[in-house]
Amino acid sequence: MESCIFCKIVSGEIPAHKIYEDDTYLAFLDIHPQAPGHVQIIPKKHYRWVWDVPNIGTYFELVQKIAHAQQKVFNTDWILSKIVGDEVEHAHIWVFPNNNVQGDKMDFAGNAEKIKAALN
Repeated sequence: MESCIFCKIVSGEIPAHKIYEDDTYLAFLDIHPQAPGHVQIIPKKHYRWVWDVPNIGTYFELVQKIAHAQQKVFNTDWILSKIVGDEVEHAHIWVFPNNNVQGDKMDFAGNAEKIKAALN
């Protein structure tokens, strides 16, 4: 979809601090984070709603994997998630630590590297 900001991130037209990428999904830091390490997880193919994504179980397994990495990086059990879809019309899931964690939510490069390392 030409006007979709997330499709532009997938194509590389718009840069992002990526923390995970495979043939089907992309995860990157939100540019307006709720907390340090706030991640958007999207399918690379454009779907309007999360509920339209085929093999949704695989999608949620990735969400779980990223949430576990965030728990490790930010030393918290409290990871929040949110599915809305009103601001960007591309399926996406927010995953972020609670606001009480230590760290700079605007340290995109540092937070991305820490989460990527915890995923491996």
